Amino acid sequence: MKALVLSSGGADSTVCVALAVEKLGRENVATVSFEYGQKHDRELICAQKIADFYSLKHFVLSLENILKFSDCSLLKNSTQAIEHKSYADQIAEKGEGKVSTYVPFRNGLMLSSAAALAQSIYPEEDCEIWIGAHADDAAGQAYADCSSEFTQAMNQAISIGTYGLVKLAAPLVKFNKARVIKEGLRLKVPFELTWSCYEGHEKACGKCGTCIDRLNAFEENGVKDPIPYEE
Repeated sequence: MKALVLSSGGADSTVCVALAVEKLGRENVATVSFEYGQKHDRELICAQKIADFYSLKHFVLSLENILKFSDCSLLKNSTQAIEHKSYADQIAEKGEGKVSTYVPFRNGLMLSSAAALAQSIYPEEDCEIWIGAHADDAAGQAYADCSSEFTQAMNQAISIGTYGLVKLAAPLVKFNKARVIKEGLRLKVPFELTWSCYEGHEKACGKCGTCIDRLNAFEENGVKDPIPYEE
C-alpha cells in the first residue's frame, strides 16, 4: 500500500504525514502540495520542509488557473481582507455556513488532482490519499468540504474512477483540533516547521481563525506552540 498525503505545511496535514509514515513506512509515503493562488508561499515552503524532515518525495501541483476567478480572502487577487476573528465568532455573527476563507471546492479539486497523480506514479498499486480534515473545520458548515459526508462521497467517487486502486483516508475527520495536536505530540511531529497562519508575515498573526484554533489546541494540551507569534 502506498500513501499520498495532502500537505499544506500546517499542523493537521503534518500530523497526517506522521501517521502515514508510522502506519506504512516512509518508503511508501509521498506528499503533495498545491499552488492555488494563495496570498503567500509560507505553507508551500513548510510543506517542503516537512517532506525533507521525513525524507519523502514531494510533488507540487497547480490549481491557480481554476481558482483565479474566486474572490476568497485567501487568494492574492481578492478584494477582501482576511478576517481576524475565530471561526466560532464568525458563525455566531453570521450564522452557520461557509466562512470568508472557504476556497471554492478546494478540497475536492485537491483530492481529484491527487487521485490523478496517484494513478500516474503508482499505476498498478493500491494507494490511499490522506487528508487532514478534522471535525472543528466542518463545525457549523464553516468548511463543507471537510465534513465526514464529503470525504465519504469523495472516497466513493475516487475509488470508482480509479478501478478500486485509489481510496481516501481521513484519519482525523472525527477529531477536534486539540485531539489532532495531542496525536501530533505522541508522534513527535516537528510542529516548529509548520505554518497555519493565513497571513504571510515573518511571525504568525495570532488573530486569524486558524491561528486562534491552533493556539487554543496547544493550550488545551498544556504545551506552548513552538512557532513565533506577533501577539
